[in-house]
Amino acid sequence: MMTTQSAEDAGHARWTFRLRVSSTARAALAAEWDRCRWVWNECVAKSKQVYARNEATSEKQTCGPAQLDKMLTEARTRNTWLREGASVPQQQLVRDFGKSRAKAQKDIKDRLPMARRAGMPKWKKKREARPSLNYTRRGFRLKDGKLYLAGGIALTVVWSRELPADPSSVRVYQDSVGHWYCSFVVPATVEPLPRTGAVIGIDWGVKETATTTSDTHDLPHAGHGKKAAQRLAHYQRMMARRKPKRGQAGSKGYHQAQMQAAKLHRKIARQRQDTGRKWAKKVVRDHDRLAVEDFKPKFLAKSTMARKAADAAIGATKAALVEMARKHGRTVHLVHPAHTTMDCASCGARTKHALPLSERTYTCTACAVVSPRDKNSARVMLVRAGLAPASADRGRPGGALPYLAA
Repeated sequence: MMTTQSAEDAGHARWTFRLRVSSTARAALAAEWDRCRWVWNECVAKSKQVYARNEATSEKQTCGPAQLDKMLTEARTRNTWLREGASVPQQQLVRDFGKSRAKAQKDIKDRLPMARRAGMPKWKKKREARPSLNYTRRGFRLKDGKLYLAGGIALTVVWSRELPADPSSVRVYQDSVGHWYCSFVVPATVEPLPRTGAVIGIDWGVKETATTTSDTHDLPHAGHGKKAAQRLAHYQRMMARRKPKRGQAGSKGYHQAQMQAAKLHRKIARQRQDTGRKWAKKVVRDHDRLAVEDFKPKFLAKSTMARKAADAAIGATKAALVEMARKHGRTVHLVHPAHTTMDCASCGARTKHALPLSERTYTCTACAVVSPRDKNSARVMLVRAGLAPASADRGRPGGALPYLAA
């Protein structure tokens, strides 16, 4: 069982459980996904048609949710095969398409760089797109420990824990290994922990995933991906030797190697998630307030540290920490990362130039304080968040963004 929270589901949490799917239910889910995938591709075709017509005639036709809902109603009226499926997942897919298209258009209007833009929705190909079906409250029900979906599909849920409240929606999906899961959306609940009166500053890095102001709460780089790199390369070489030509189906050996690589990727991801959540639980249990660097690790993907940075899973660990703090009623201060490696945590002085990554010791030219570079940065987080006693008169512009986890 996993619990996660996203920005889209503010105030809500997702509880994910494994599904036991019979051969009958698997065939029904595959048929339902074929219909939903057809609806998505029709939305893509409609969007391209409207765009081409507007370019040719300078008209201002739109392709919003209202037009797509009308298109779905007409398609279900004239198509018996489509009408045999439930309407709820098809309607939800139309809404998802509308959100995706609106986000892409907003990025174009805001003139964001191409690397940061969300692309327009693309075709969902049969051999590439994995099944994902969304059901609102009127499209599913829970009875006798089973999940019943619209259309008469019955699924057995592996209940590792009880749901804290009645779910408002559920997503049924298949992962890269072929296993089925259901993800329920329930109201987020707060489980307060005893107050400790302690505070902590956290700085993210690559040599150590997290360096804190407390030596006992540092998170070393686990290196799960590095430990499995040799086996992963073996499976990838097997895939490369058996790679099918374009337009042709892969052989049995190719799919077997692909499955082994997918299983190993999933194992690594779960190891990273487990490490991050256990560390986050320990930090949140021992501290009332957290000053966390609001670090965006995306730029590291283009550097020479890309492989090690990806293995560190900074983004996933940070998300686990914020979610754990919210769950237990702790306060998180997100600190802007600018100049955190250049400022002195003792006197607030700033170095004249950025320190190279090879220099791991910070020496202040003003007060002559010497400390490990990452430890100094972690203490700077406390200063900028206003959690250090001597930091009242040393505020920096662009400091901490308070985030109430509760």
